[in-house]
Formats: sequence, C-alpha cells, structure tokens
Amino acid sequence: MMEVAHDADVVVVRIEGGPVVEGVAAGGSIAVNGCCLTVVQVKRSAFTCHLTTETLSRTSFGSALRPGARVNLERPMRADGRFDGHIVQGHVDGVGRVVRLTRRERAADLVVAAPARLARYLVEKGSVTVDGVSLTVAALRSGAFTVALIPYTLERTNLHAARPGTRVNLEVDVVAKYVERLVAIPHAGRPKRPGRARKRP
Repeated sequence: MMEVAHDADVVVVRIEGGPVVEGVAAGGSIAVNGCCLTVVQVKRSAFTCHLTTETLSRTSFGSALRPGARVNLERPMRADGRFDGHIVQGHVDGVGRVVRLTRRERAADLVVAAPARLARYLVEKGSVTVDGVSLTVAALRSGAFTVALIPYTLERTNLHAARPGTRVNLEVDVVAKYVERLVAIPHAGRPKRPGRARKRP
C-alpha cells in the first residue's frame, strides 16, 4: 500500500512493506515494481523513498502512482547469497503495456507490448523482468512477448491484477546488452598487436 506526496520537485512515497522492511535502514535499497530505490526513512513496517523527475520519466511511476496501489517489493540479494534466476539489477530499461491477461485453470498467460528498442533483447526462453518479477519469455510476436504465470506468481505479485493498457516496468537481460555493446565496437579497448621487426638486408 502506498501514500504519495509532493515536496518541490521530488515525489515522496511511503510504502507499507510488512516483513520486507525488517532489518532495512535508511540508505538501504528496495526494488519497487522492479525499480531500485533508496530508502530514506523507516518507521515500523513502512519505508519512505524519494522519486526524482528522472525516475518518473523512465518508469511507470509517472502515471501509476496512486494512494493504496499495490506494488511488488524485493530486497537486494546478499553478495554471499545463493544466486537463483537471472541477473536483475533494478534498472528499468523501458515501460511496456499489458495487452491481455488470459486466465487458465490456475495459471495465466500475460502478453506485454514492449518498446521497439527493447525487442532485440528478447528471445524465446530468455529472461525478462516485468514490474520486478523475473520471468521466462514463452513466445514472441511483432512488438510483444508472452510470459506464463504460475499460481505462486499470481498469488504473490500484483500481476494478477494486470489489465489491458496497464503500464509495467521492463528490464531486459543485462548480459544481452553487454554483448551488443561489445559486438558494436569490436576494436575498442583491444591492445594493438606488436608489429614484427623487419630485418635489414
């Protein structure tokens, strides 16, 4: 649950985090709908974050912030913790829009339209993060992708309430972005091979 207020050019968001807040101190980080935010204040089981114009312009928060909204929360992984899943940094790459949520008996299929500039990072059976939820791409079509949601995901995240047109934060695989960058500049940073000395006659 959220409370939203404005302080000059900063949006102040207070979130009731329940057990997620346990042990968190000011200066720590919590991902909110997949966006890594700095905790500036903790009071009992609630924490406060500040959102700048930069954050609002690059995430779904600009249009989705409203008192009482439910958000996905995640603590950062400890450096000595077990790595399980794909790398999620909490750096939002773009905002997608829900096309539809199709319910099955217990599971569901979620179709999301992605910005064209992110489409090249999406591959079938690859990874994508939707509002902070690490998911596997089940299918691709022009301008959109499909992910399958298991009952656990529907019960524990806000994706169960996705409606057509809902804006969601997307984070693509960081490894794919690094590979693209390295391929685009194949000679950058490579040491020059020493030339062979020519023998004088």
